[in-house]
Amino acid sequence: MGAPVVRFEIMGGKAHQLENFYKNLFGWKIDSNNPMKYGMVDTGSQTGINGGVGTSQDGIRCISIYIEVEDLDATLAEAEKLGGKTILPPSQVPGGPRLAMFADPAGNVAGLLLAKRVSQ
Repeated sequence: MGAPVVRFEIMGGKAHQLENFYKNLFGWKIDSNNPMKYGMVDTGSQTGINGGVGTSQDGIRCISIYIEVEDLDATLAEAEKLGGKTILPPSQVPGGPRLAMFADPAGNVAGLLLAKRVSQ
């Protein structure tokens, strides 16, 4: 079974700089009315994926993708075995998903989201 890209994230800038830029450029609906002031992006499209924009805690600018997987720990272990590095161990976002982040051997950072399980 494949692991789909399910989300993007664009981080950097100051205050609502990126939020305003992407709203005006693409007409995205961005809601940052939350405790983290993180802009949740609704692209308004029937295709593609939604994501988020926000300021970076450490000043680093980046664009990341998030890949949905069944097991965060096992995927991070496999990434490290293949030459990657864990950047963020499995963590729970308050009121949101469980996620992790890794760097590939070239230093590109990607995120992992725990797959939502459907009750049987």
